[in-house]
Amino acid sequence: MSVNARDRKLEDWYHEVSAGTIKLPRFQRHEAWDRNRISSLMQTVISNLPLGITLVLNVGDEEQFISRYLATAPETNAQVREHLLDGQQRLTAMWRVLNNNYERETFYVYLEEFDGYEGDEEREDKTIYCRNRWRTKDGERRPLWCDQPAGCFKRGLFPASLLRPGDIQPEIDQWIENATSPLEPKEPSKEELKAFYDTQKRISDRIKDFRSIVANYNLPYLALPATTDKAVALDVFINMNTNSKPLSQYDIIVAEVESVMGSSLHDLEEALGEQHPEILDFADLSDLILTTSALLQGHLPNQKGAWAMDKRKMVDNWPRLTRCIALMAAFLKAEGIYDSTRLPTNAVLAPIAALFDAIPDSGDKRGRDELLLKRYLWHSFFSDRYENAAATHAFSDFQMLRRVIKGEVRENGSTYSVDDVPVFEHSLATADEVVQAEWPKRATIRGRAVLAVMCRLGANDFATGQQLNANNIKSRHYHHVYPDALLQEAEIESYLAVNCALISDKTNLSIGRKDPVDYLKGHYQWASEAVVSDRLQSHLIPVPELANGGYENLSDEEKNAKLADDFRAFTNRRAALVVAALSKLIEGRAVSASELFSEVQVVTRDEFQDS
Repeated sequence: MSVNARDRKLEDWYHEVSAGTIKLPRFQRHEAWDRNRISSLMQTVISNLPLGITLVLNVGDEEQFISRYLATAPETNAQVREHLLDGQQRLTAMWRVLNNNYERETFYVYLEEFDGYEGDEEREDKTIYCRNRWRTKDGERRPLWCDQPAGCFKRGLFPASLLRPGDIQPEIDQWIENATSPLEPKEPSKEELKAFYDTQKRISDRIKDFRSIVANYNLPYLALPATTDKAVALDVFINMNTNSKPLSQYDIIVAEVESVMGSSLHDLEEALGEQHPEILDFADLSDLILTTSALLQGHLPNQKGAWAMDKRKMVDNWPRLTRCIALMAAFLKAEGIYDSTRLPTNAVLAPIAALFDAIPDSGDKRGRDELLLKRYLWHSFFSDRYENAAATHAFSDFQMLRRVIKGEVRENGSTYSVDDVPVFEHSLATADEVVQAEWPKRATIRGRAVLAVMCRLGANDFATGQQLNANNIKSRHYHHVYPDALLQEAEIESYLAVNCALISDKTNLSIGRKDPVDYLKGHYQWASEAVVSDRLQSHLIPVPELANGGYENLSDEEKNAKLADDFRAFTNRRAALVVAALSKLIEGRAVSASELFSEVQVVTRDEFQDS
């Protein structure tokens, strides 16, 4: 595609806006310039200095984008010739200044030679002047002189509206007559009358000069042909957009949806968030709505799929859509996943939500289907399925899971089964891989998955014994079970998921290098072994491997070697406990910390490597 800059006079731009043949794609944000930027723009115009290039998309027989008129432009219903992709702020400011239709500002051109008023600050000749406006309680617009030609002329000010293109000479003549009426001599001599008419002519000549500058001002543009692919036009728009908060593809999609709905999607989101506030914990609601709706319509759960979906159908499906998203949030919280910060991968959100559309509200079928969702959830967390191409893989898994849930039959007469779901073909993490999982705060899938298991088991607070829940999770902190400082001295990696506990107190700053159990007993003043067992085991923390200690009287070499062995034994057993818990979670079975500890005794190195 070859696109060259073309010249276009400001009067031509003005007439296009006036005729309604140039419009804005609906996704464009509304005008945002303040009075200073607007004044600077118009100063550039009347000084006949370059302003930059605009971008338009030619419109063929049909508009590619839902569009709207520029602010305050006439809604003519004329056939649209162009969509303005870049230059909205400039053209809107020019249009509104030349019509002087801002509520709180009125713009003028200042000419020093006509200024006979002593009450204003000094201004530079041939400059744009903006005056703030306000209304009284009675609705009267102030200052009054701003709308009085004589009051303006006395200050050397000429309304910018007199510079707009078009045949407005009668309006100009009337303004000049009203502006100079106080100067007209009552019983004039020939010389006085000539001086009066000379003044009127000078005013007329100055206005005519500025009108010529404005009308012939060149605002060049680039034009994309009407045959330009919609996606290409969007990419060009996004790349050229220079706002401090540039639009994304999702912003554009949301705007398109709003146009179809005839109301704000954000208003509907807000209502949904108020009705089901738990949803807001998991994702940006706009994204979740779009990706779930895309899946329900058979498209990928990403921006490409959201763009391809039928926006009207999305509106029609709104009650189903909101039900699905609310059920998804409730399902995740029942599995101990309380917010996006602890969610291993957001790739599961839209598939689970969309699958609830095929799941009944109650009965045995509901129970069986939710068991399948649990298996899908934990497989997604502990396999490499969503490490790459998450949207594509989520789409494939969703399609097959829906067939299983709906009991669909193949052409050969057999029904689809869980063996057909791609995610279940991926092997689950071994205990050795669990040990290597990174610190959960680093937002890796495996690291957060390990933490998710502990959250599922309750993660009772060390100090209070309070069980983790949706209300207190945001006050929890990531705590090194084996202190970071202690491990660093021995050059042992401490930022592992199996060395993390989610507790409420900011213990990391005060632990230092103390032995784990010595610190914990002293800090929390635990009264009994039962308390120790209950609270630590709810995090799958094995007490015997935590309580080895005894580093005080050892040499540095001996201490480091013993600490390495102790930490290895601790992480090995904790990883084995996580794997044991996972084996139950993927089957939808109840998980008990005490049961897991009775099943997973001390883990030898050989047993660990075989697990």
